[in-house]
Amino acid sequence: MNQASQTRRDIGAGNQLDADAVRRAYRRWAGVYDLVFGGISALGRQRAVAEVNRLPGARVLEVGVGTGLALPHYGAEKRITGIDLSAEMLARATARVAAERLDNVEALLVLDAEDTGFAAGQFDIAVAMFVASVVPNPILLLAEMRRVVRPGGHILLVNHFAAENGPRWWVERALAPASRALGWHPDFAVEALFPGNERAAVTFVPIPPLGLFTLARLQN
Repeated sequence: MNQASQTRRDIGAGNQLDADAVRRAYRRWAGVYDLVFGGISALGRQRAVAEVNRLPGARVLEVGVGTGLALPHYGAEKRITGIDLSAEMLARATARVAAERLDNVEALLVLDAEDTGFAAGQFDIAVAMFVASVVPNPILLLAEMRRVVRPGGHILLVNHFAAENGPRWWVERALAPASRALGWHPDFAVEALFPGNERAAVTFVPIPPLGLFTLARLQN
């Protein structure tokens, strides 16, 4: 049993209900996701893919690939495996790959980001865009990304992290209850993903405009 599986077992079976809720939410959103969220997320997505293209290594895992908005922008030398919990979102990603003849996309799979079943060290890079705050257990997400990336490889996450002070702190907390209904957590704290001393090993790059999203980068 791998580390993510054991941690899931220790936490308990209730997380499966959360995963089912995620599936239901994205089943509803699949048809309009690109229109509603594509523009908002574009700069963060472009920044993450540019970083992937810059890094050494060809084997890339995109966690939470969704409708495949990022797929056309990877370099041709990158060999992409995309996973998502939503079959409906992946169906749209598959159509995009076919329509745009993206030969470097090797697989699109319905898998749980917290327990993928891939071999340890199978990938050079793992990237998750706008995923950390919508999975049941962000710590399990990061642990699984660490497991499947080879030693010396790279892990990238783009997400919104809550402001730690100032006016945005108050706005995010006021918006939190309504935002959760849309699967977005404006009060998602850095510590929810990088607790304790782990934060020190991560490079955080604010993404303009306003730094609403952040690229978190670490070496495995």
